[in-house]
Amino acid sequence: MPNPASLRDSTQILLPWETFEGLRGELEANFTVTVVEDGPNARIIGSPAEIKSVNEFLTRYGVTVA
Repeated sequence: MPNPASLRDSTQILLPWETFEGLRGELEANFTVTVVEDGPNARIIGSPAEIKSVNEFLTRYGVTVA
């Protein structure tokens, strides 16, 4: 049985809002993801393939995703 933490890591990205704010519109226009407010953070949720693409997109803009 898969580890729930590894499944969660492949389907979401958690970032501070201030890191993400300027990119939200472009991200939502180009990817099929849901952005949810999680306290001071933005939680980006999508399929593993979309999350991988979003990670690459964020990296191009200098956003480090752990």
